[in-house]
Amino acid sequence: MASQLYTHAFNISPIENRRLCINGTPWIWHLLEECVENAWEYWSVVTGLISIVCFLFAALPQIHVAYQNGRVDQALSLGFLLCWIAGDVTNFIGCYLTNQLPIQMVTAVFYVNMDIVMISQFVYYKLKNQKMTKCSTSLKNVCIAWIMVCTALCVLLLCQLLVRSHDQSTVMERSSTSLDMVEMSGFICGYISCVFYLGSRFPQLYKNFQRRSTEGTSYLLFALAMMGNCTYGLSLVLKMPATKSFQGLYFLHHLPWLIGSFGVLFLDIFVTLQFLLYRRSEGRQAGLVALEVEPLLVSEEPE
Repeated sequence: MASQLYTHAFNISPIENRRLCINGTPWIWHLLEECVENAWEYWSVVTGLISIVCFLFAALPQIHVAYQNGRVDQALSLGFLLCWIAGDVTNFIGCYLTNQLPIQMVTAVFYVNMDIVMISQFVYYKLKNQKMTKCSTSLKNVCIAWIMVCTALCVLLLCQLLVRSHDQSTVMERSSTSLDMVEMSGFICGYISCVFYLGSRFPQLYKNFQRRSTEGTSYLLFALAMMGNCTYGLSLVLKMPATKSFQGLYFLHHLPWLIGSFGVLFLDIFVTLQFLLYRRSEGRQAGLVALEVEPLLVSEEPE
């Protein structure tokens, strides 16, 4: 009974529980090694895959805008990017240690890959715009921290592959003490990632407010992030067990990731309002400039 409670409440993979997925969806089983046996679980996986697509393409519009104007270091806040990567790394560690859903693991890997591209582009244009032959002390520290993060991530991914190559039945045979320590470490990482995610938006909100402009930033970055967070949180809600005795445990098990996804979704609404407000004011200023220039052009015409 204890093992069944653990499996239902914490979503132990069928492989780890050494049982066959007889009534599950074949393509999900082969792709994600997750046994989907009802419509709620099926749509949970589908919405999770939609969130992966959203996050996969979220950074591409911003990368394109930064390539066009070459001023990403002036448009995006460094605190925003650093908090984002810190949140994604701790999110991945937390998902791994607490044995979250396979779709969460895949999404976490995509998060980190997009962060690598975004921060690499930021550092590149920062150095290029300042015409620096040598990195400043602050940039050196950022680069060192970035290398350490990437190295740690590679080690974790390697460890995951090694663990999966062994007999998965050993997961259930671990002592309750060691399991509790691993779970607790994972939850701590989950809540830390939640804090980083929520904190990442405030530097960008302040930077937009300070400049009174959103020029150089692509709204699609935040729009797709909103769609991704919405579908990501929805995928966790749809996966909730039907049995009421398991729902409380499931909710607590995924609470950090639910707060992180819906919390960032709420903060991105304020970013959206900034885009609407500042783009409208920029349009008015451009119209005023055109009205001021037009009489000058008319007066300069030959009589």
